Amino acid sequence: MLSRPLFRFVRDDRRINFMRGRHMGLIVSAVLSIASVILFFQPGLKLGLDFRGGIIVEAQTPGPADFGKLRAALDHAGIHPDAVQAFGSPRDVRISINAPEGADREAQTQKLVDGVKSAISAAEPGTQVLRADAVGASVSSELFRDGLLALGFSLAMILIYVWVRFEREFAISAVVTLILDLTKTVGFLAITRFEFDLVMVAALLTILGYSTNDKVVVYDRIRENLRKYRTMPLRELLDLSINETLNRTLGTSMTVFLAALPLALFGGSTLTGFATVMLFGIVVGTSSSIFIAAPLLLLMGEKRLRKETDAG
Repeated sequence: MLSRPLFRFVRDDRRINFMRGRHMGLIVSAVLSIASVILFFQPGLKLGLDFRGGIIVEAQTPGPADFGKLRAALDHAGIHPDAVQAFGSPRDVRISINAPEGADREAQTQKLVDGVKSAISAAEPGTQVLRADAVGASVSSELFRDGLLALGFSLAMILIYVWVRFEREFAISAVVTLILDLTKTVGFLAITRFEFDLVMVAALLTILGYSTNDKVVVYDRIRENLRKYRTMPLRELLDLSINETLNRTLGTSMTVFLAALPLALFGGSTLTGFATVMLFGIVVGTSSSIFIAAPLLLLMGEKRLRKETDAG
């Protein structure tokens, strides 16, 4: 005999009327997505080194970094960085410099990197350079284009997969919901000013995959119940299906959330942004599976779904 779980988010006999707030959920989601699109253009995303080109030098000083002293040393050396900022501990320094222009960019880039190393070592003796990366403007623009293509291709593959596995209404509802999730995450990036680079593209693709899996689970139960309860109104059936999968949805989301949380707190400069965006995407993807995907399905064709079920 199987034992009952020690903890459940919702009692098995609890029936929450999610469809009652379907209009408010769709309106709030649409407003947030529109605001996110506006934020995408103004102030826009903070592009990382991969997409804007330039030079990044990360160093660690012997004690707490004196940023005024470091900036003065760089200015004295004729180097004008785009930003000199802290990351991680008070000893960690990140220096960003725009990509050099003109002929012989490779030699100019190496000269800039050597100049930065010399200037910060003179300003703070004992400073260790941890990382020095450079990406040219042409390479960065190509990476940005490829990143956007990867997102578009992923959405197209998801549409084909859901269309083949489910009916047309399911596929369109799922992809529209995923686009809303994606735009909200982009708005979050614009507000938080995390650098948008290839790591963030990986985060967005991961969120799309997780959110798709979450919606497929709910849609599977809806399709089963369409065949099981042939006379039940679709609105009531959607509520029933969401309630039946709610503990599974919340349990999976909480597991992934708790796994990503330590990375957001202690992952350092490389992983903090990625994990924080993942946490936001998990919350958005879970809520959209409940409050957006099902209401869109109800909106897109109650009569057609019921007609096809009766015919089957």
